[in-house]
Amino acid sequence: MRHLTALLGICLAAQAQNWPHFRGPMAAGTADGTNPPMSWDVEKGKNVLWRTAIPGISVSSPVIWESTVYAVTSISSDSKSEFRAGLYGDTEPAKDTSPHTWKLYAVDLRSGGIKWQRTICEGVPKTKRHPKASHSSPSPAVDAKRVIVWFGSEGLYAYDHSGRQLWKKDLGVIDAGWFFDPDYQWGVASSPVLWKDRVFLQADQQKNSFIACFDAASGKELWRTGRDEIPSWGTPAVLEWDGKAQLVTNGTKAIRAYDPMTGKLIWSLKGNSEITCPTPVAGGGLIYVAAGYPPIQPIYAVKWSAAGDITLQGDATSNEHIAWSLKRGGSYQPTPLLYGGILYVCSNSGVLSAYDAKTGERLYQQRVAGKGGAFSASPIAADERIYLASEDGEVHIVKAGPKYETLASNPVGEVMMGTPAFAKGMLVIRTMKHLVAVGEPAPGSRPASGY
Repeated sequence: MRHLTALLGICLAAQAQNWPHFRGPMAAGTADGTNPPMSWDVEKGKNVLWRTAIPGISVSSPVIWESTVYAVTSISSDSKSEFRAGLYGDTEPAKDTSPHTWKLYAVDLRSGGIKWQRTICEGVPKTKRHPKASHSSPSPAVDAKRVIVWFGSEGLYAYDHSGRQLWKKDLGVIDAGWFFDPDYQWGVASSPVLWKDRVFLQADQQKNSFIACFDAASGKELWRTGRDEIPSWGTPAVLEWDGKAQLVTNGTKAIRAYDPMTGKLIWSLKGNSEITCPTPVAGGGLIYVAAGYPPIQPIYAVKWSAAGDITLQGDATSNEHIAWSLKRGGSYQPTPLLYGGILYVCSNSGVLSAYDAKTGERLYQQRVAGKGGAFSASPIAADERIYLASEDGEVHIVKAGPKYETLASNPVGEVMMGTPAFAKGMLVIRTMKHLVAVGEPAPGSRPASGY
């Protein structure tokens, strides 16, 4: 298992210069060989390569293609527009119904200069949002030819790398919110995924949920599969193993895998929590899916060969399709991290648990050092180090392995909701007000911009 996971890490490291969608290649969140920084202080300018202001509210993550960082935002015309980070359970949506402007930014990876920005759409949002979300929660997706942006009810868009709009699609109102009370709209958060010139969207909503595939060049819909599903907020993942691919989705009524070429259902697994957010990850012939809304907080390790209805019966924790499972321990918002044969799961309150990825044996459970607080961003890893960004403005670095060890806690000084991205020698962080790149500056280089 460790050998197979190491091979997967080598393959992903070869692509690590690009971070093409949420959590990078295959949503794995790993980038060995990039040598990211260990120490910085954004407020003091220590090891800050650049800091670029981005207006509006955005909880999405940055993506990188070659020399460009892409980020989206939504800007309210109400200067008192509400956003609340932290640990709370409020269900009432934000009250801001003022006109908004949705934008896409292209930022130079080395200098932080804005190459271009595009106003994608303007108007009053068609649904409300959660006070801990934005109207631009989905992260962009990028490949060698295009940048894909989805704003839910405000549409799906494609741009080339010079900022020229290639196409757009109106998918109607996507009404995602509290299933118990449809008046409580929370907005979408599932990000688009690009794979082999195809765009995949998971649109779980109050009625008529679906997953769909579009031609990346033209926007033409190639297939759409209906889902008997209530609203969810997790990004789907195209996972590859042994020359085959599966499009795996998290959902309350079922975890499901589809053929990405046809949309045909491969397998389904019932027994999940409500309000699903984490993205599936894979390695070593297993697919890992977790959810953490109480009281059901499962973790499943599904075999790649799974087919049909693979739901566990009674008190069983495994069957011919499921290698192991846990009824408690799954994460609510952060996506788990598979790295070096260990599955790391971070709770919203910053408790990091490590499991043997082959057996499910828990290796440790430890609260991450620092100020504490809330964690929405997902853990990522490179070069035997795990990076965990807290909402309270710190990035904690933990040593990878079966024993917990804090290596560093580095201040950023602003609320962080999105998951950072790795680039060579750099970590690119999306804060509430800025894009920030931290890393060891080159000898003789000028001080960081943005101060």
